[in-house]
Amino acid sequence: MSTQPSHSDPADARHAPDVLEDARWSSSRRLTRNKGRSYKRYWLLGSLIVLIGVMFLPWQQNVQGRGELTALSPADRAQDVPSVVGGTITEWLAGEGDRVTRGQLLARIGEVKDEYLDPNTSTRYREQLDAKRSAIDAKRAKVAALRDQLEAMQRQREFSVAQADNVVTQYQAALAAAVADSAVAVDQLQRRERLAADGLSSTNDLQSSRLRAQQAIAKAIEKKNDLENAAIKSRAVISEYAEKQAKVRSDIEGTLAEVSEGTVDASKLQNTVSNLTERSARFEIRAPQDGFVVKALRAGIGEQVKAGEAVVTIQPASPRMAAAVYVKAVDVPLLTVGRRVRLQFDGWPALQFSGWPRVAVGTFGGLVAVIDRVSAPDGTFRVLVTPDTTDTPWPAELRQGSGVFAWAMLDEVRLGYELWRRVNGFPQSLKTAPSSEPAASTK
Repeated sequence: MSTQPSHSDPADARHAPDVLEDARWSSSRRLTRNKGRSYKRYWLLGSLIVLIGVMFLPWQQNVQGRGELTALSPADRAQDVPSVVGGTITEWLAGEGDRVTRGQLLARIGEVKDEYLDPNTSTRYREQLDAKRSAIDAKRAKVAALRDQLEAMQRQREFSVAQADNVVTQYQAALAAAVADSAVAVDQLQRRERLAADGLSSTNDLQSSRLRAQQAIAKAIEKKNDLENAAIKSRAVISEYAEKQAKVRSDIEGTLAEVSEGTVDASKLQNTVSNLTERSARFEIRAPQDGFVVKALRAGIGEQVKAGEAVVTIQPASPRMAAAVYVKAVDVPLLTVGRRVRLQFDGWPALQFSGWPRVAVGTFGGLVAVIDRVSAPDGTFRVLVTPDTTDTPWPAELRQGSGVFAWAMLDEVRLGYELWRRVNGFPQSLKTAPSSEPAASTK
């Protein structure tokens, strides 16, 4: 069997390098595809590990709310200054934005009521009051004089009664002597009559004895009459002085009544004068405390204001700032006085991760001070937050009424649990005890 020599085709020789190149390219593609699949596996595995690790990161649960800046104490909040009396504005002495001190004059009000238009009304009432007081003083002096007169009359009465009693005593003694003389004369007459009966005495002696006895009896009767007259005079003296003293006492009581009436009239006049003085003082609107004039609620000169109508608004100079944050009713049970809060103020750039307060930038710390016990008309509850003294101080440029956003910090949980809670709609947990740090108290 013979073999024939093989002859190669020139075209096949030309295509041989291409075939080898295709083979190498195909092998490279397979290697690249295998490496890409390995990278994807590593990337997916790494992402899964990172995701699992992220699920175990700590997450700070919080209650969010929006509100505005205010003052903790009602005395530090903006207040309207009213006009106590009605009238017309006659002069402005302070403008919007001016700093004022307590008692500083802000504006003057002019009178409009007819009964007070006379500028001398107060002076005339004072003159009437002075005249009434002078009359009262005169009446009191009269009472003092009458009392002195009564005392002098009492002394005179005692003297006159004593004098009358002495006369009565004298007549009593004279009567006693006359009775004794008459008894002696009667006894002598009886003896003379017995002697005359026995013939031992003459008729002349008997008649003389009878005459003496009659004279003695007559004298005794006279002394008795004198005694009765003296007693009558003594009683008359007592009655006379009693009548005079009664009249003086009546004059004293009448004068005291006039003093009382005058005192009542003087009190009414004093009340009128005080009211006029107070009314005049109330035509001056003054600042109730140190602060700034925020806004003039009435403008111009001659504009009329009613009694009790606000004229200007005053903002206290150094208020104790607080943030009034409104939260949903479902979040209120999670809040307690002393809870820490992070605050973002309008106008202050901030970056706040609600779950990671430690990495926040531009926010400020606060503490829950007051939680309202009744809801607002929209169903939310107001929470007052005061500055946390252990944190960065609040900016001094803050103004009441500026907006604020707050995060009240609750428990720290894992991020995976937080995602699971939100997906299932479960409420936030509250396991830790409330903060024991004291909150600022309002005055």
